[in-house]
Amino acid sequence: MKLALHWKILIGMVLGLLFGLLMKNLQLVEIVSDWIKPFGTIFINLLKMIAVPLIVVSLITGLADLKDISKLSKLGGRTVALYLFTTVTAVSIGLVLANVIKPGNYINEVSRDTLLESFTGDANAKIELAASAKNQGPLQPLVDVVPDNFFAALTDNASMLQVILFTILLGIGIILIDEQKSKPVVDFFKGLNDVILKIIDIIMLAAPIGVFALMASLMVEIPDFTTLGALVVYGLTVVIGLLIMAYIVYPTLLYSFAKVGPKRFFSAIAPAQLLAFSTSSSAATLPVTLERVTEHLGVDEEVSSFVLPLGATVNMDGTSLYQAVAAVFIAQAMGIHLDLTTQLMIVVTATLASIGSAAVPSAGMVMLVIVLGQAGIPEAGLALIFAIDRPLDMCRTVVNVTSDAAVSAIVAKSVGKLNDEKTTS
Repeated sequence: MKLALHWKILIGMVLGLLFGLLMKNLQLVEIVSDWIKPFGTIFINLLKMIAVPLIVVSLITGLADLKDISKLSKLGGRTVALYLFTTVTAVSIGLVLANVIKPGNYINEVSRDTLLESFTGDANAKIELAASAKNQGPLQPLVDVVPDNFFAALTDNASMLQVILFTILLGIGIILIDEQKSKPVVDFFKGLNDVILKIIDIIMLAAPIGVFALMASLMVEIPDFTTLGALVVYGLTVVIGLLIMAYIVYPTLLYSFAKVGPKRFFSAIAPAQLLAFSTSSSAATLPVTLERVTEHLGVDEEVSSFVLPLGATVNMDGTSLYQAVAAVFIAQAMGIHLDLTTQLMIVVTATLASIGSAAVPSAGMVMLVIVLGQAGIPEAGLALIFAIDRPLDMCRTVVNVTSDAAVSAIVAKSVGKLNDEKTTS
């Protein structure tokens, strides 16, 4: 019997965790670091390598199929509105849970001082990155969206918004010129799109091995439980919020607005979710998310090729929920009271910060510095959550990807581009 892709990835994850645990207990960490981890890095690099070409080609072919600028504005408006709604919902859920559970009250003074001392260096590095971003002026994010050199933007995965902007302009140009003249260009990109999708299929053959290597290296690098013990309640608060978003909010929205059942949805995107968990990167997962949403969920390519790349860049529900919980947790641990006005401002700041988060591992940590600064919480408190950030980063990336897929299905249904007959395999 041929195993489905998500089962292969899941088996790779479990075996990787067990192997990493064994090597850690045998004190053979170097074997994993030197001989196993590089295969995980190679796998992530392969996915990132194909992500930008996939965005460019699929977005151009999707826009060319629209054949009408008004359709693009309708698509864009609904996508942005849904992304903002889910992000605000995520931040609000995070704040409610943090205020109800009060995870900061469970950390004692000894644990707090130990964490602050152990991770001050890591925290300072993120604070410096955030400071350089803040010193560039309030409109700098807007300036950063417009590339001065498109080919330079193509070489940097962190410049995905610049790539998307130029590609949208190129797509609009194709729509506006005579169809006879644009046909050779569209045919070229459609052919290239088929080639890139085949390359993704080839890369995914290595997914179980790549995931095995990533999980093994994670297990040997994670701090001892004695360090993590003080942060269990904080971690559980974040995870509960993420589970509410993934398994209550999105399925409810999907069934209400797209008539897509939970079984169909999660069966379709399971490989993308598992890959998001393994890589902690929305950008690295994007090629698989696109393939699963289009081929298995039934979202038309002209919708998925627009909604998903944009989502991987600006829609970070998991990240924004984590920022809300983390901000309140740090304040509680340091004995700082946050009034209602301050917490409402956290909603606004975390929503805007999530839009600026790069789709790479731990980028949300840099954005959290901005959220803490706005709320008047000492930025040094970032050191309190470093020990447990990597596993939580994996969990919130799953929610980021799930959100993108859910929104793409809802938008597709609203414009009549969702194939209700599509079955998963």
